[in-house]
Amino acid sequence: MTTPVPLVNNTQLSVNVTTKSQEQSLYQSSGAIVAAIVVGVIVIFTVVLLILKTYNRRMRVKRELEPKTSKPAMPPPLGQNSNSLAQHPTVTFIPVDIHMQNR
Repeated sequence: MTTPVPLVNNTQLSVNVTTKSQEQSLYQSSGAIVAAIVVGVIVIFTVVLLILKTYNRRMRVKRELEPKTSKPAMPPPLGQNSNSLAQHPTVTFIPVDIHMQNR
């Protein structure tokens, strides 16, 4: 006395299991894709950081090895009187009492 199992229930159960497993695999694959993107971005940032560090180190070594001048070069002054300003200006002192005599 066995009772036959209706096929409709088995079919719905297998469809539900299939659908859930497909959804789970989609969620898992989307998670894996996001994880791969995050790892890729981290790798790219790491490579850029290493390149910048080596560039900075090379530039610092290059600056340190360059011959240094004894006096810093001053840029020429700009303006109409650039030739006269290039010479050292002289300061003349006029005592106040000379002007006081004119009163």
